[in-house]
Amino acid sequence: MDRYVKQRMGFAFLTACAIAVVAPILVVIGLIFIEGAKAVSLEFISAVPYGGMKEGGIFPAIVGTLILTVGTALASIPVGVAGTIYLAEYARDTWMTRAIRLAIVNLAGIPSIVYGLFGLGMFVLFLHMGTSILAGVLTLAIMTLPVIISTSEEALRAVPMEFRTVSASLGGTRWQGIRYIVLPQAMPGIITGIILGLLRAAGETAPILFTVAAFYLPQLPRSPFDQVMALPYHLYVISTQVPGMPMSVQYGTALVLLILVLSMNLIATVIRSYFRRRRQW
Repeated sequence: MDRYVKQRMGFAFLTACAIAVVAPILVVIGLIFIEGAKAVSLEFISAVPYGGMKEGGIFPAIVGTLILTVGTALASIPVGVAGTIYLAEYARDTWMTRAIRLAIVNLAGIPSIVYGLFGLGMFVLFLHMGTSILAGVLTLAIMTLPVIISTSEEALRAVPMEFRTVSASLGGTRWQGIRYIVLPQAMPGIITGIILGLLRAAGETAPILFTVAAFYLPQLPRSPFDQVMALPYHLYVISTQVPGMPMSVQYGTALVLLILVLSMNLIATVIRSYFRRRRQW
């Protein structure tokens, strides 16, 4: 068989595999947009739920999701990036650092329900935080740290060693080289890891189920020790726990959550593209 025919057959097979993977996702997204658009309105986004959550809107759940996502970012990004810099730039290659890296990789694969149970035992019960925003944020932060650290470390290690050598040859300290040369070059990869972790946190149900989420809470939180409604848990509740819930409300909630996640991804893509254009290699 001619090699060009084999090549076309291989391309056709890969294209068919790609279509088989992408097509179901597009169908699901299209269905959510078509059915959810029937329920989404200004009142649906800005009003509080009432009538057994069958009427009104999902404003408290939207605000709660944003609070948890921003809180997770504030708690996880500084610790994750600092830990990444230490592991990639300062730590020696010893059995302890190899064990730490192995533990980080394993922690990234732990089911989210395990993190929820850990948050319940550690923050809610042992530290007496109760079911609160603080307990939920810390639980989500711990869940996102392995993703942030592992992807950010790969981004730092991908920066050529010549950048560090030139910085040292010009009299710069190690931290100056990291701060002004290595970090800006690795920023696209670091941002990718941060967004992957935050997107997972924004869409998770199990961790917030044990630590922060409220079944029905029409008012907004006033302190870090209050509970909040969140879109993933609210979608689970109205889909499984409320009889007679209109399907349009369920699809509308799913659409708002999907738009929120896609918006975060779009913003991250713009920021990542900006830093990638400034990269010098």
